[in-house]
Amino acid sequence: MLANQKKEILQLFASALQAVGAPSDAKIVLERPKQTAHGDVACTVALQCAKAMKMPPRAIAEQIVAKLNENPQTKELISAIQIAGPGFINMTLSEAAKQAVVPLILKEGAAYGCSDEHTGQSVLLEYVSANPTGPLHLGHARQAALGDVLSRMLKSQGWSVTREFYYNDAGVQIHNLAISVQARAKELLGENVVFPEDGYHGLYIADIAKDYLAKKDIQTFDGGVITSSGNPDDLEDIRTYSVAYLRNEQHRDLEALDVSFDNYYLESSLYKDGRVEKAVQAIKDAGKTYEKDGALWFKSTDYGDDKDRVMRKADGTYTYFIPDVAYHLAKFERGHSRAINIQGTDHFGTIARVRAGIQAASGAYGYTIPKDFPEYMLHTMLQLVKDGKPLKMSKRAGNYVTLADLVEWVGKDAARLFMVNRKADAEFVFDIDLALSQSDENPVYYLQYAHARICSVLRQAEEKGFNVPSEKTLAAADLSSLTTPAETVLLNKLSDFPAALTQAADDLSPQSVVTYLKDLAADFHSLYNAERVLVDETKTRNARLALLLATRRVLRNGLEILGISAPERLERETEQN
Repeated sequence: MLANQKKEILQLFASALQAVGAPSDAKIVLERPKQTAHGDVACTVALQCAKAMKMPPRAIAEQIVAKLNENPQTKELISAIQIAGPGFINMTLSEAAKQAVVPLILKEGAAYGCSDEHTGQSVLLEYVSANPTGPLHLGHARQAALGDVLSRMLKSQGWSVTREFYYNDAGVQIHNLAISVQARAKELLGENVVFPEDGYHGLYIADIAKDYLAKKDIQTFDGGVITSSGNPDDLEDIRTYSVAYLRNEQHRDLEALDVSFDNYYLESSLYKDGRVEKAVQAIKDAGKTYEKDGALWFKSTDYGDDKDRVMRKADGTYTYFIPDVAYHLAKFERGHSRAINIQGTDHFGTIARVRAGIQAASGAYGYTIPKDFPEYMLHTMLQLVKDGKPLKMSKRAGNYVTLADLVEWVGKDAARLFMVNRKADAEFVFDIDLALSQSDENPVYYLQYAHARICSVLRQAEEKGFNVPSEKTLAAADLSSLTTPAETVLLNKLSDFPAALTQAADDLSPQSVVTYLKDLAADFHSLYNAERVLVDETKTRNARLALLLATRRVLRNGLEILGISAPERLERETEQN
């Protein structure tokens, strides 16, 4: 059911309800029945009105249906209305109403499915946010795919999306990175070095050390140049060089996954700009701190935490959630009243205290910040399997499989789709062999093959000498012959795309887009197997070509949301239709 059709049906119901004396606040909700035998649209408004009207809901439904049938506009949209059970009103759309989706899709093209509902509203979407201490691992890969697809989904609904990468470039991890590279550099110079106990052991550390000693300049992805003194005793120079080296590498790996960002925010800037101190002072001014054992404590129990938390340790350093509080206050200051963080499930315990810190500090900042700011999408890790055996190691990273490894093994498309094919918080096994297979069990191949199959039909039409009208011409074609069961199912599925995309964006549910596209591909394949497209009769042939072009367009639009290519040729497309 298209948006304009839904609006018209709602108006028909509103008029009918008024005519039967239903309460003015009755809420009319239109839904697609779970069983196709029950029609295309269902409404339960009669059940809502029973108490106020002091009548059985089925009797109310009968009155509503009678008024609907009296309205001549009803017949243009609805071919049949039935009452089921205690008072459900089930409707079947007219053939013309179902067929109207095809010219709409061909007219709107890439815009079909999009909405301007949230135009003028902004959201800051933060994901990956890796320490620049090594190659990106599979957790980062999953965040990257989820974040990029979610940003595309939100943009399709009119949101102004800022994609942000938060670099944890301060603290103990960066120091350990620097001393690890320093140790490898001195080893390369022949010195006998005891490697740091908390150092990083991957082969990439030696790669950085070699380039540092060779004084190789780093052309950073943001246009800068980092030089090296080559001095193995200059730890600060090594730190700067190593961070830039790994930021570059992470950027290249993300590019290979077709993931990019609008802004990069450095944790170190929170200290340089005084934001950490400002946040701490704001929480102190709010009366939510106390001193104990030489440390500064936050009264997080005032906000529902199970115990108070240390803010500043006895050695003067801050615990990890304090810069997080300062960072999110900065997000709000930058004008982002909505922020979404994509992080691993291991961050679950920090959500409450970060939000509590924000609430405690917000008063001193003079802001009213929503209690659920920021929102979180938490994801689980995944297990890689090849030949039925788990993969756990990467020679270069040392003790984990990297994002780069995954893209090299299965390609960008499979890496992206498999990462978003399940709910973010659901554990799953990433089967390398399945991702490489050309089978219907591989969701990437299944979706791309549906697109390629349609392209193949168009090529076959030209090879057979049929005149294939342009999309513009087919948008005005006579579609009245599209009435077979398989055609009707596909028409209904095409009309569901805008609502499915809106719901997926509202629910922050990228996997819902995958589910919709798999269902669409299945409905197309069913049509392909049930009906010949390239029949001799021109009217039917052109109507089915128009339906296929509309299906191809929706597949393309959906694959674009997922960041996956839509190839025009794949194997197995030699069948004739």
